Amino acid sequence: MRAGTRCLGFVAVVVLAPWVRGMQPTAPRPVIVESGTLRLHALVYRPVGEGSFPAVLFNHGSYGRGDVLTPDQPDALGTVFTRHGYVLLFLFRRGVGLSADQGKPEGVVMNEAFAAGGSQARNRTQVALLEGEAMEEALAGLAVLKGSPAVDPQRIALAGHSFGGSLSLLVAARESAIRAVALFASTARSWDRSADLRVRLRTAARTIKAPVLFMHAANDYSTAPGRVLGAERQGLGLPQRLQIYASFGSTPSEGHNFLYSSVATWESDVFAFLDESLSSAKPIAHVSPP
Repeated sequence: MRAGTRCLGFVAVVVLAPWVRGMQPTAPRPVIVESGTLRLHALVYRPVGEGSFPAVLFNHGSYGRGDVLTPDQPDALGTVFTRHGYVLLFLFRRGVGLSADQGKPEGVVMNEAFAAGGSQARNRTQVALLEGEAMEEALAGLAVLKGSPAVDPQRIALAGHSFGGSLSLLVAARESAIRAVALFASTARSWDRSADLRVRLRTAARTIKAPVLFMHAANDYSTAPGRVLGAERQGLGLPQRLQIYASFGSTPSEGHNFLYSSVATWESDVFAFLDESLSSAKPIAHVSPP
């Protein structure tokens, strides 16, 4: 059955059963998320059980040719989120993973812009994607979560990795109902390259009222996004946390992808943050960057 940006199709793919925190989750359920003319695929991971759960929309990074999202990566996230009592909607944006037949992935589009017009063209294209197609797709996924009877619409958070971290910030600045934002290696490869992107993310960071958790490995391409944006929020009295973990692996690429490769590194921090942020209307206390 189809699941667009309304709840009907979502209901069709959810099966309820008794739930106890810590039990093995049910198998992920496929959902179709309609965004304009696109029929994007998503996987819904949820704890078994009745009632409405807190939920997270996950925004993955950008991918190009030879740079793929492997099937085990969504499963790694889905398993840990459901173990902690959260529904996770892992949306495959156009051209990526299960949505490979729905157009060009953002990485390919940005690489083509670079080949045609250099760094400035790539940077312009990146911002256009974040504020255009990728934004529309993320909002469509968010609408599916909001409309599901399995989800408490007052307890929805965003999580994002790399390009998806930038996207999550921009979505949260637009959607005041978002209760928390957890960012993994957000913008690490593009921060120093694109002044336009920095301006937009700094504006978003100053706008979001919900708590934001910035996370980087020490050997990420850059830890400046978390440090700069976290400091700006702290200066404005907005709730934020910054966590710089020890280096993971031996290369910037390995550090950048610690989200998938080292779940144990961030698990306790992320769920302490989400549990606190989504359990109360009060903002979390500020924590200064290390």
